[in-house]
Amino acid sequence: MSQLTLLFSVIVILLAVATVLGWILNRTRPSRAVTNLVERVATWWWMVAIVALAAWLGKPGVTVLFGSLSFLALREFLTLVPTARADHGTLIWSFFIFTPIQYSFLWFDWYGMFSIFIPVYAFLFLPIRAAVAGDTRNFLERTSRTQWGLMTCVYCLSHAPALLLLKIPGFDGHQMNLLVYLLLVVESSDVFQYVWGKLLGRRKVAPNLSPNKTWEGLVGGILSATAIGTALYQVTPFSPVAAATLSLVAVLMGFAGGLVMSAVKRDRGVKDYGTMIAGHGGALDRLDSLIFAAPVFFHLTRYFYNVP
Repeated sequence: MSQLTLLFSVIVILLAVATVLGWILNRTRPSRAVTNLVERVATWWWMVAIVALAAWLGKPGVTVLFGSLSFLALREFLTLVPTARADHGTLIWSFFIFTPIQYSFLWFDWYGMFSIFIPVYAFLFLPIRAAVAGDTRNFLERTSRTQWGLMTCVYCLSHAPALLLLKIPGFDGHQMNLLVYLLLVVESSDVFQYVWGKLLGRRKVAPNLSPNKTWEGLVGGILSATAIGTALYQVTPFSPVAAATLSLVAVLMGFAGGLVMSAVKRDRGVKDYGTMIAGHGGALDRLDSLIFAAPVFFHLTRYFYNVP
């Protein structure tokens, strides 16, 4: 069995356990929360199948998948914030020029431009384009929202597939493991936080931002996901201690991402970013943890393991 197959086997086993648990709870303790859990798990099967197909297609499949996810996430984010007619030009550049270009750097293994294109060139270009349009009403707020959406939904998220660019001694040809590993750790943390929170949750972490998140769910989710990441160290270039450390950092950043993106939703007065994914909300509701975890995980791995 290949390491990548092992990773997906673990994911399938976890989903199977969650499916059986949901079926049992639905028969013994039916409630709205249990129904939502069953719906979420059913949707997870489809999402895992899509990721597996992309992984099977290799770097082209992963690049197209995450490029599409960035496009959807950016659309959901910018749909929530007010824009003016003068912003249409900057929006066209963000969606149809900057997003494809950012992912083209991944396609062609051009890390140098990948790392600076949006934070430098796109960041400076967007306010220039907005100023040329001539509308100065709420100029700073309007421009900042577009810049922030592009940074989070495109630049930060693109660091997940960027793991395929790393050149790690003795790990050539296995970079896809790192991507699936990161997805498994971060997303399982979200799932376990939800499950532990429903089972044991009492004390709210941030009731004004995310009323469903509890300290019991947070600790249970972090410990569970970190344990999974540590147990699977053999599919990575990490030692058990390094795997535990990086998994812990990833889940903590994922939790922070969830809080920050929830703050944006509360500011805009909505519960979810969209309705595209049954039981989960929009694409951005599912990607918020990964948006914050991916850049940190990528750069830590690159700093300590990548060949210069």
